[in-house]
Amino acid sequence: MELVEWKKISWKKCALLLFILSTCVLASLHRLGTFESDPFRYIDYTGDGSTLLKREHKLTILLWTWPFGQHFNFKNCSELYGSPDCHFTVNRSWLPKADAVIVHHRDVCWDTKRLVQLPRVPSQRWIWFNLESPTHSPNLRDMNNFFNLTMSYRKDSDIFTPYGELQLLDQPQPFSIPTKTKLVAWVVSNWQQSSQRVKYYLELQKYIPVDIYGKYHLPLAWDKLLPTISQYSFYLAFENSQHKDYITEKVWKNALSSGTVPVMLGPPRKNYERFLPPDSFIHVDDFSSPKDLAQYLWELSKDTERDQRYFQWRRWLKPVISTDWAACVCRACHFLQTTEAQYRVVPDLSEWFV
Repeated sequence: MELVEWKKISWKKCALLLFILSTCVLASLHRLGTFESDPFRYIDYTGDGSTLLKREHKLTILLWTWPFGQHFNFKNCSELYGSPDCHFTVNRSWLPKADAVIVHHRDVCWDTKRLVQLPRVPSQRWIWFNLESPTHSPNLRDMNNFFNLTMSYRKDSDIFTPYGELQLLDQPQPFSIPTKTKLVAWVVSNWQQSSQRVKYYLELQKYIPVDIYGKYHLPLAWDKLLPTISQYSFYLAFENSQHKDYITEKVWKNALSSGTVPVMLGPPRKNYERFLPPDSFIHVDDFSSPKDLAQYLWELSKDTERDQRYFQWRRWLKPVISTDWAACVCRACHFLQTTEAQYRVVPDLSEWFV
């Protein structure tokens, strides 16, 4: 009798538990659906809701090389993320004791054999760090089955490190559009005659004037970059190669930070819309030819009301540059502070990244 009663009670408890679990799942799915229809779905909010893990010591992160040889001062990551600070070092004598090692791809890609031969602590996590596109990331296959975590501009990286982000303002604020006295600008240093972006420009400039700055073109001092571009109605944010999520400072700094409407040539429009409002930019794929794009830019430059629609999103959102080296390594610090250490390896880095 007691056994039967216990079974009945257990069944009721199980039924109640299943109901609670199904309710939670449905609620989560509802939130996901709401997120997809949310006009701010491309925003990476500062607060990620992550929970800090309890640690007995300060994490030590070894930066294997200065990225491109560029030295910088490490920051207190607690000021950026509210998580405890990490101990950063470039002293390789810390290799046996470091909790993680950040390896910048372009600085080791031609000497991967020496990396593989290094002794590794089982609990240590090696982080593959790269902000270049696959086109400019040689020897990716040599990195297979070596790293534990990925850190790049790709949204599906373990440690997402974009060139820029949008911050949601606490309340709407008016945005003053800089005075426009010129039409189209482009800043380019890596001029490759056979590249897709140069070919597109050569056709576009037949129908609309484009002022080009940079190496082999009009001189432009670094501190004059934003003030100069802000005078233009449009900026050619043409990437040097077209890859998923590869949206660089050409968009975040050169165009958006200067208050100029970017004209995109890179990944498809849908990819840009994962990070930016659809009415914040113009995409070359929206037009059948460079001639049609030129015609649209001419018309838009003369129609103040239509042009201002490309700035309405700025009442709620603010573009922020986020590729400062010190801020990048702090992202790794925050990730390690909030993510349980689990052994894993990236088996085919080349297949994933390309």
